[in-house]
Amino acid sequence: MSLEDSLRSLSLDYLNLLINGQAFSDVTFQVEGRLVHAHRCILAARSLFFRKFFCGPDPPPGLDPAAASRAGAASAARPPGVIPVNSVGYEVFLLLLQFLYSGQVSIVPQKHEARPNCGERGCWHTHCTSAVDLALDTLAAARYFGVEQLALLTQKQLASMVEKASIDDVMKVLIASRKQEMQQLWSTCSHLVAKSGLPPEVLAKHLPIDVVAKIEELRLKSSLARRSMLPLRHPHQDLGAADMEDQKIRRMRRALDSSDVELVKLMVMGEGLNLDEALALHYAVESCSREVVKALLELGAADVNFPAGPAGKTPLHVAAEMVSPEMVAVLLDHHADPNVRTVDGVTPLDILRTLTSDFLFKGAVPGLTHIEPNKLRLCLELVQSAALVLSREEGNNHNNNANNSSNDNTNNPNTSASATAIYPPMSEAHSSSNLDSRLVYLNLGATPQIGDDDSSSQREAMNRHGSQGGGCDPSMLFKW
Repeated sequence: MSLEDSLRSLSLDYLNLLINGQAFSDVTFQVEGRLVHAHRCILAARSLFFRKFFCGPDPPPGLDPAAASRAGAASAARPPGVIPVNSVGYEVFLLLLQFLYSGQVSIVPQKHEARPNCGERGCWHTHCTSAVDLALDTLAAARYFGVEQLALLTQKQLASMVEKASIDDVMKVLIASRKQEMQQLWSTCSHLVAKSGLPPEVLAKHLPIDVVAKIEELRLKSSLARRSMLPLRHPHQDLGAADMEDQKIRRMRRALDSSDVELVKLMVMGEGLNLDEALALHYAVESCSREVVKALLELGAADVNFPAGPAGKTPLHVAAEMVSPEMVAVLLDHHADPNVRTVDGVTPLDILRTLTSDFLFKGAVPGLTHIEPNKLRLCLELVQSAALVLSREEGNNHNNNANNSSNDNTNNPNTSASATAIYPPMSEAHSSSNLDSRLVYLNLGATPQIGDDDSSSQREAMNRHGSQGGGCDPSMLFKW
């Protein structure tokens, strides 16, 4: 057995202690009227808060060990020796304990589960209001109980969520990141709010005045940076031009959000809107439907392989990161290049292969729990097939050129020998495509199940979150 297998087995053994409830437990908490059984030695070993709570002369606030034996009306319905927990909810408290026991936790709610603040049937809860609220509650609990590892993990999860969350939820996370003093999450959310186009008077209804001022400062810096890349003009002309471009982009995005591609066409023809500079196709792939992306491509005014941002990502890179087969398919139908590379040399196929490897060999990965294995498999097949077709076309062109050259130079043996190279050197990368497909078909999405069908409410709640990821990664216990 390898070291990784040993650590995974150790992690699952500890987690089973929590799932099985009363087995060997020596402490019981009451959260929202429900009992949670745990083990003092594990909690004390993994958390300074619980160590002080169980052993220190002055227990930290939030849990009162004396309340377990204190008489009164509030404790009349509580079994003796039970410690009440009023600072967090039942679901969040179980998530906290699951992380302390196993070193990993899935913060995303179970897909299609009926959740508060989410009225959409069949929601995957990847970036809806309910998912954001659960992550924020988990973050507050992690900070309250001093579990910084869980706080960092939740912060990364929120940073991934806000990229696709509603602007109301982004502002909610922005306020929380300011309160919790998390600079990275604050920076991400503030830039998203700044790009939203909401006027200051609207922002002031949801955000403190000083936060609105910082958002406006970001917008000013962004417009100044954009203007510095333009030819030198009169300052007033420069300011007016930048404002006009910003207004055009906001109008274009509103039109795309409402599927009004005809208005975008009029803006291109009548106002000179540059779809590439406005990143129209990138925005449509991220935020709109397949029909909108298709109609935008059929205008013929957008470059399907246009690189955006410092990384140089094309719309196909974005679709690959989203694991959206319909977006990948429509882009490939309009001649998106599957071999185009970012500044770092990453192709869309590289992105999908990395995601596949994470699923197959790493189990649950924070930020990837929302991805459907079947969609990932389909995206990988589509991009692999397109790359293979392109490789063959390039090989045939190379072969034809070599044959033409050999006809012109029949006495040159080196030239005729070169005609035998049907595939370009990159064919080695495609030789592993069949292996990738077999791995995906055989293993992608396989998730171990923990617990029995007849488990208690504590075990059911643990399984509901544990089933999201595909197993616990015990190495998380030793990373902090």
